[in-house]
Amino acid sequence: MIKRVWTWAAAAAAATGAHAQQAEDWNLKLQATYIWQGKPEFSSPYEGPHSLRGEREKSYSLTATVALGVRLAPNTELYVNPEVAQGVALSGLVGLAGFTNGEMARTSGANPTLYRARLFVRHTVPLGEDAEPVESAMNQLAGQQAVRRVTVTVGNLSVLDLFDANRFNHDPRTQFMNWTLMAHGAYDFAADARGYTWGGAIEYADHDWALRAGRFMQPEQPNQLALDSRILHHYGDQVELERSYDLGQERPGVVRLLAYHNRAAMARYDDALALADATQSVPSLGAVRHTEQSKVGAGLNVEQALGKQLGAFARAMWADGRTETYAFTEADRSLSFGLSANGGGWGRGSDTLGVALAGNHLSTSHREILARGGLTFFLGDGRLNYAPERIVEAYYSLRVIDGVALSLDLQRIWNPGYNADRGPASFIALRAHAEY
Repeated sequence: MIKRVWTWAAAAAAATGAHAQQAEDWNLKLQATYIWQGKPEFSSPYEGPHSLRGEREKSYSLTATVALGVRLAPNTELYVNPEVAQGVALSGLVGLAGFTNGEMARTSGANPTLYRARLFVRHTVPLGEDAEPVESAMNQLAGQQAVRRVTVTVGNLSVLDLFDANRFNHDPRTQFMNWTLMAHGAYDFAADARGYTWGGAIEYADHDWALRAGRFMQPEQPNQLALDSRILHHYGDQVELERSYDLGQERPGVVRLLAYHNRAAMARYDDALALADATQSVPSLGAVRHTEQSKVGAGLNVEQALGKQLGAFARAMWADGRTETYAFTEADRSLSFGLSANGGGWGRGSDTLGVALAGNHLSTSHREILARGGLTFFLGDGRLNYAPERIVEAYYSLRVIDGVALSLDLQRIWNPGYNADRGPASFIALRAHAEY
C-alpha cells in the first residue's frame, strides 16, 4: 500500500528529528508477507453453498511486492508496483463478513500470479513556504512537502491507499488482519477482485486539516477482476474530511469523516424478494441485476495516542443496505475499536501488541434474502437465524531483525455469516513480514 501507516518506530524518529532525510530522486522498496492460518472444527448443524465450513481447515497466503518510485519533476512522482500473490483460502473465501486474512485476495490460488498492483502519478502544488519532512517508504520519496498544499493522485491503486487511513489499524501485513478491522466493514469501496482499481483523487491539506475526494472505477460484475471503464456512468465516489489535533503530553489524535456513493448495475434486495414472491422461488440477485442503482454510506474513523506507548482507534459506518455488496464485504453497519501497545513498556520497543473488537450488521432485506435460502456473493447457509457477527482479534508482532517481524494472531468470531445457529469459530495465524 501507499505508506500512510504510522508506526511506533516512526513516532520515535519524528520526536527526535531522525526521520528528516535528503530528498530522493528515486527509491526501490521490497516487501514479502506470508500468513499461515488454521481453523479448528466448530459447531455447524447445517451448511449451505456459501458457508464457512465447520470442519477443521488450514490456509495460507503469500504476497511479494516491488515498489519503485521516481521523481519526474520537483513536485511530481511516478510509482509502479509489480506484485506476486498466491494462496488457499479458508472455505473458498465465503461464509463471513469479517474474513480473517486481509492479504487473501478473491482471486488467490495455489499457483503464483504476477500482476501490476499500482501504477500512478502524484503531483503536489505547494500553497505556502512552510514545509514538513517526508520519510522514505514504499510509494513515498523522502524530501519535503508544503504544509499547505493540493495533491492530485491519478492512476492504478487501491482506494484504501488514500482513504480511511488509521495509524494503528490499516495494514494487514503488519497490524490487525481481519477485513472489518483493517477498514470500515461497511465501506463498499470500488475495487477489482484483488482490491485495486483505476481513478483519481484530489486532496487539500492545511496544517491540521485535510479534505480529499476521489472517483474510481467499479468492477463490471460484483467482486470480479474486470473493471468498468465507463467511469462517468458507473463509479465509486468518496469524500473525506480529516482533522488532526494534539491533547498534549504526547497524545496526538485524528478524526476522519468519510462518505461514499457508488453507482453501478447492482441488484436491489427488495427487487429480488419481490420477484421471488411473484414466482414462488428462492430469491436471486442475478435475476434483478439489470438497472443502475446507487449505494451510499457514511462513517467516522478516530485514532488517539494515549501516551508514548499506547494508542486507541475506533471506526463506525452506516451504509443504506438496499443494494448488494459490489466490491468489498457483506456488512451494512460496522463498528470496531481497539488498542495498540508498543513493546517499550516491557523492554521490546520494536514490538507491537494489539487487541480489537468488531461488530457487523445486515439490513432487514439483506437478512431476508439469506433467511429464505438465497445466496449473496459471500454468504448463504441455506437458512438464517440472524445475529450480528462479532469478532475479537489479538496479535503480537515480534521484531526478529531490522526489517523482519514475526506475528502470532488469534481471532474468534461469534455468529459467523450472521448465523446464531453456527459457531463460534476460532482462528490462529502465524505471519512473517519482511520489508526493505
